[in-house]
Amino acid sequence: MNNSASNLYLYERKGGYLPRVAAVHDLCGYGKCSLGVAIPVLSAAGIDVCPVPTSLFSAHTRFPKFYMHDTTPMLDEYLDAWREEGIELDGIYSGFLGSAEQVDAILRLYREYPRALRIVDPVMGDGGAKYPTYTDEMCEAMKGLVDGADLLTPNLTEASILTGIPYEGQDVDEAYVRRVMDALFGMGAKAVVIKGVVHEGEKIIRNYVAVSGGEMEEASGELLPYMLHGTGDLFASGLTAAVYAGESLAASVEFACALVRHAMQITPDQPDYQVRGVSFESVLGDVTALLS
Repeated sequence: MNNSASNLYLYERKGGYLPRVAAVHDLCGYGKCSLGVAIPVLSAAGIDVCPVPTSLFSAHTRFPKFYMHDTTPMLDEYLDAWREEGIELDGIYSGFLGSAEQVDAILRLYREYPRALRIVDPVMGDGGAKYPTYTDEMCEAMKGLVDGADLLTPNLTEASILTGIPYEGQDVDEAYVRRVMDALFGMGAKAVVIKGVVHEGEKIIRNYVAVSGGEMEEASGELLPYMLHGTGDLFASGLTAAVYAGESLAASVEFACALVRHAMQITPDQPDYQVRGVSFESVLGDVTALLS
């Protein structure tokens, strides 16, 4: 593998072919996250999105009241039908899972589609805490997706959970980020993006990307004075969109940063935005422009 994120291209776009990507995420009826973000963003980049719903939610977990339906019992038959139809995949992009057993479903996809690109957004928590539906067993199972991941995109909390390196907040130095990245490379990841480094007193949010054996590169942008639900899903989906549009890994990270910032800037125009989450719909033109 090329040891520079600026020179690494994970996917070569050819002609008018639409790459086919399985999006293994949950689906929320209300709120901006997961498949509700991944399907439109990837579609805008000319990707044939094949959803694998890991859970069904009435609303995302930022709301005090939500209903969750775990889809684990149906996944084997769901994927059996894909195999019987002879469906082919160019990528497997996974995010929020509903149970520890669902890691096995993703590993099954890896076995049955060995040439598919593996993009893992290990959605487990933020701010030093796990999400309310994630158990220690689930977090332990998620470590099984690190080995062989072509691209892994944890935030600092998720990186801590995966590696066992203590979480030290968002104000960490590059030595800490490098230590975490090296641990993830040691677990088998091929390329890693660490998201959400913020130094006290600065109005900058920093993300770092590196390929195993290569130097870290930084992609930074303006830190807006509010946080929004769903920005992690938008980042990972924008990153995936750019990768399949044929951008380099480093350029894809820069694009994802800009896409999230643009969406966040217009979101306050919407009612209940603090809870509902990031409004990305009006910036999908940024994604379609990748193909121009």
